[in-house]
Amino acid sequence: MKKFKEHWNIKQNWQLLFPFLGLLVLTYSSYKLANALINNSNISWVILFAIVIFFVLLKFTLFLFKKLESKWDLQYKWEFISIFLVFAVTGTSSIFIARPIIKLIGITKENLNLFAYWFLYIIIGFIFYQILLVLIGWLFGQFKFFWKFEKKMLCRLGLKRFLD
Repeated sequence: MKKFKEHWNIKQNWQLLFPFLGLLVLTYSSYKLANALINNSNISWVILFAIVIFFVLLKFTLFLFKKLESKWDLQYKWEFISIFLVFAVTGTSSIFIARPIIKLIGITKENLNLFAYWFLYIIIGFIFYQILLVLIGWLFGQFKFFWKFEKKMLCRLGLKRFLD
């Protein structure tokens, strides 16, 4: 455990929450992917395939950490996990918020062209994604990182005047 804490720059025990949550989310995602891909009622094959997916995703995630370590200015390695968790939670949350808003406005696939429906759905989801990214980033203790990230994204979209 001491080696693990040193590798991830964990100074206090509460910071162990992020690697634990990261592994939990990775395990759940691996199982859901395996279950969707196999479509087999034999649970042992699903679990076996989930284990393979877990290790592939873990290797890919650790590869991303190394690539982003020089790009993102973070003090501790465990912050990478919290940032990835924020991206995951925000993406899922923005979809769950966009769906009722679309219904509230009265937009359905039946009363609107399918292309226009999906375009509006993505636009509304994107707007709420921007808001949620900062809010959920704040909840995970990464407000500074996500505010900087948000400002950069809005500048790239040509919306710099809204930041001044």
